[in-house]
Amino acid sequence: MTHQTVGHGPLADCPDTALVPPGRDAPQCPVDITLAALSGRWTPLVLREFLRRGEATYSELSAALPTLSDKVLSDRLAHLTAAGVVERHRTPGWPPRVRYALTATGRRLEPVIHTMWEWGTAHQPESGRG
Repeated sequence: MTHQTVGHGPLADCPDTALVPPGRDAPQCPVDITLAALSGRWTPLVLREFLRRGEATYSELSAALPTLSDKVLSDRLAHLTAAGVVERHRTPGWPPRVRYALTATGRRLEPVIHTMWEWGTAHQPESGRG
């Protein structure tokens, strides 16, 4: 038996196997699939930068998110690439140049990020508005 939040029954299209912690089984519930693609602190903000720019280099992303460590940025780019949200393009030459760009799948996450932005804007503490 799985735990359910009081007052909320299970979602009809979301099988119990989707309640397994990430990394154990592939997500099957649509909400869990979306959360898996956006998992990890900073992932939605990295995705936000791609939505603003369309494509970016590692350096551009690093400059746009200065409090994000190089290790975490590398991990998030690898995660988004593996999830099919971002694709990596390497240009031959010296030094090699790498650009990252959203895939069609990644662009389909724009309304999700936009809705997160709107919700966050509406729920900012008064001192954060301006």
